[in-house]
Amino acid sequence: MYAIVEINGQQFKVEEGKKLFVHHMKDTEAGQTVEFDKVLLVDKDGAVTVGAPAVEGAKVVVEVVNPLVKGDKVIVFKMKRRKDYRKKNGHRAQFTEVEVKQVIA
Repeated sequence: MYAIVEINGQQFKVEEGKKLFVHHMKDTEAGQTVEFDKVLLVDKDGAVTVGAPAVEGAKVVVEVVNPLVKGDKVIVFKMKRRKDYRKKNGHRAQFTEVEVKQVIA
C-alpha cells in the first residue's frame, strides 16, 4: 500500500517505514508526530483511489527523525565574457528528515 501526499508544496510517494527528506518544517522536534491530510492518491493492493483534489478521510502519519538537515552546497556562478562581470553565489537547502509511520485510507 502506498499513497501520494503533498507535504509543504511537494508531492511524495510514501509507504510505511520509508524515510523522506522534506522541505524544512519549522517548530518541530525530534520524535514529534505530524499528520498530513492532503492525500492525492491511495493504492491499496491494486485498488487505486484518486482524490479530487484530495482523498476524503485519508491521512499520513509521520514521525520527525531529524528536524534540521542541511543539503549539499549548490554554487551559482554567472559570467559574461569580455565584460568583466562575474557573480558567485551559493546556498545549502534545509530539510527535515521524517519517517512514515502510518498510511490511513
